Amino acid sequence: MKTPYLNLKCCGATLAAAIGTAWSLLAPAHAADDFPQRPVTIVVPFPAGGTPDIIARVLAEKARASLNQPVVVENKGGAGGNIGVQYVSRTKPDGYTLVMCAYSCAVAPSLYKPAPYSIDKDFAPVMLVGTVPSVLVVNPKVPAKNVKQFIDYARANPGKLNAASSGIGGSAHLALELLKREAKVDIAHIPYKGAGQVAGDLLGGQVDMYFDNLPASLASIKEGRLTAIAVAGEHRAEAIPDVPTFAESGYPNMLVNPWFGLLVPAGTPPEAVSKLNTAFNAALEDAEVKQRLDRLGVDLAGGTPEVLAKFLQQETHNIAELIEQNHITVE
Repeated sequence: MKTPYLNLKCCGATLAAAIGTAWSLLAPAHAADDFPQRPVTIVVPFPAGGTPDIIARVLAEKARASLNQPVVVENKGGAGGNIGVQYVSRTKPDGYTLVMCAYSCAVAPSLYKPAPYSIDKDFAPVMLVGTVPSVLVVNPKVPAKNVKQFIDYARANPGKLNAASSGIGGSAHLALELLKREAKVDIAHIPYKGAGQVAGDLLGGQVDMYFDNLPASLASIKEGRLTAIAVAGEHRAEAIPDVPTFAESGYPNMLVNPWFGLLVPAGTPPEAVSKLNTAFNAALEDAEVKQRLDRLGVDLAGGTPEVLAKFLQQETHNIAELIEQNHITVE
């Protein structure tokens, strides 16, 4: 009986193709093992100076140690964060571009028709960074020091007060719409292109009020340049313990919890996601980072990508209900 043999002449092309396929399958894994080999970019979909920008820069400074590569923060603001988020959704899914998502990331899919993106389909979660208190701050020219005084003044002066927001669909916008509905007050909405642009006009008195993320307004509150009326959360903020919640003041439905999380484009290799998750968790555990962010009033989270995935699922559901129940639409 003859021993079978491989006809290399007739099968050479097939063998070469098979080897090529095997190599192509191995190459991405090898590349992921070596990740990262160049700088990593965090896109902040808002102008510089806001809370997402502050947090991103603090984390980037420390994450570079774990990644052995520079971590660059790039601001791409506009359209309430949609421009920057959509930009990242279209980048190559290789782990080198992340987006610092905020509250508005979960708002946009329900607020805009058609939806500008899908968090589930267009992104992969990396890490939930944390949450911050949302606080109603007013320029000192507004004659109010607490919720009752503020509501009384707003009702006595319908349409006189104007409220800034960092853009349509952001936490400040939704908090304002909730307040108008819950307290039955008439307040004009003035959307800006980002939180960083609001500060100057609020301090200068061009706008009267703003639902700000506490880290961005904390210094102005403590210096008396802004008056903190109430916190739109379940608990008082440790950084401003004397400021009550809206619930304590008779408005239990005034709950808006700004949050921040890191995502990458869908299809990013799991190995790259894992390395990014490890690096940014390590940054959150750094004593200096903890101190800086705690001082700003950030409630740090961290954890696995699955933690963020579960959080986003619940958050998008809750916000969709809030938008529907309060008839919030794009102006």
